[in-house]
Amino acid sequence: MNQIILITDGCSNVGVSPVIAAAHAKSEGIVVNVIGLIDSSEIGEHGIAEINEIAEAGGGMSRIVNTTELSQTVQMMTRKTVVQTIQQVVGKELQHILGDSKIESLPPEQRSQVVRVMDDLSETAALRVALLIDASASMKPKMQAVKESIYDLQLSIQARTGDSEMAVFHFPASVSGDEAVEMDLSWTRDLANLNRLFYKLNMKGTTPTGPALLKVIQFMAGVSEEESSGGPWNATAYADEQERPHKGKDGMLSDYVV
Repeated sequence: MNQIILITDGCSNVGVSPVIAAAHAKSEGIVVNVIGLIDSSEIGEHGIAEINEIAEAGGGMSRIVNTTELSQTVQMMTRKTVVQTIQQVVGKELQHILGDSKIESLPPEQRSQVVRVMDDLSETAALRVALLIDASASMKPKMQAVKESIYDLQLSIQARTGDSEMAVFHFPASVSGDEAVEMDLSWTRDLANLNRLFYKLNMKGTTPTGPALLKVIQFMAGVSEEESSGGPWNATAYADEQERPHKGKDGMLSDYVV
């Protein structure tokens, strides 16, 4: 199971629509959850609408929270989306077996067995979570809360019995140029490098949410920088284990002209 958790405090203003990008993620089997992070200010109606539309297009959930609620929210979203995915998979299998009958039509003992199976799968199924962090200028005072939430989510992922990994990205990239996104941490269960995240952030004013989402989708789908039709991006930590079949240049980005 693959998830992207997007943490942002405002509206996108560069490149392809993040709603289109989230819809593509869903078609790739990647759920997109979105957290709108606020402090004393308000995101605004347009920002809230965009957050909800991204999550809906990506088959995920959206929440508007303050910084004190961020850590709890990312953990809740991760676990709840896993449970929903398991329920959908099990539900489809049961529908195939039961036909038009509902799960509720099963005898109580069999219903409880189904619930136990779903609970077990929620903890044992393989999980990958990519955190995508808005690092535009307005997010600067919120970065400490973001780092704490990453640490807590990593601990939560480590507590699962299934194969679980996390990757971290921020946008726009800190390096020179106009790159949409930068990788801070590749797939890992290791907390050792967590304190080094974001220490060189050059917080900018632009918010290329859509292009950043597309780059993270490339990473999760195993599409290399050379094979994508996008520009270069900072991926020095790109994992060597990405040995799955790659898509060609006419793949995922060819439909999205910015």
